[in-house]
Amino acid sequence: MTLSQHLLFLLCAATAGYVQNLTGFAFGLVLLGLVGLLGVASIADVANVVSMLTLVNAAVLYYATRPKFETRILLPTLAASQVGVVAGVLLVNWLSSGLVVVLGLLLGLTIIGCAALLARTAQALAQRSSTTSFVAVGLVSGVLGGLFSTAGPPLVYHLYRQPLPQRAIRDTLVAIFAANAVLRLGMMLPTGHVSSNALLLSLETVPLVLLQTGWMARHPSRLQPATVKRIVCLLLALVGCSLVASSLHALHIFR
Repeated sequence: MTLSQHLLFLLCAATAGYVQNLTGFAFGLVLLGLVGLLGVASIADVANVVSMLTLVNAAVLYYATRPKFETRILLPTLAASQVGVVAGVLLVNWLSSGLVVVLGLLLGLTIIGCAALLARTAQALAQRSSTTSFVAVGLVSGVLGGLFSTAGPPLVYHLYRQPLPQRAIRDTLVAIFAANAVLRLGMMLPTGHVSSNALLLSLETVPLVLLQTGWMARHPSRLQPATVKRIVCLLLALVGCSLVASSLHALHIFR
């Protein structure tokens, strides 16, 4: 990568970090979408960067505060999501071997679907959902985590509807994402799918994200939550549609 590409990647990371600090989610989706659209780095490398940053985020959070898990949700969701991660990693490794355009198309469709999901207003439930629902959502999220390290939206949407304390939901989500990141990287490293470029980009991005998080904690945005949500959904939809269009063009469907 050239110096300009590194700087452009950091700009994408800063944009994704800004969205993450405003909403609490979507860092991986925004970063992958922007980088994939601009062609700054490979989707596989950026997905590995997101996995590493997920572990950094979990370490910082659990160092600063004692986590409070919702065990009855954590265990079945985590077990199912780990199975999904294995399936997603196997799929992405197969696609990375020669079907990069298809990987971009899948990413674009995933981002559009997540934008549509996040645009919905999550109505709080009167009672906790069934264990089967957590297993199903965990499996879907795990596949997305294995593919692109973007397991967030389905789990975030489902868990924040539950009649549970916000902190317990947050800490449970972070634990699932961190465990999935460990499994994903553990499968990628022995097969040589974590490149030196991904490690370098991670080293560049961690200080930026930490500094940005600290600054935004001291200077919170004045935007209304509903406005932020609309902006994020619109950004994701535009990026997803652009990725789909460019992938279809590369597959000669629009030619």
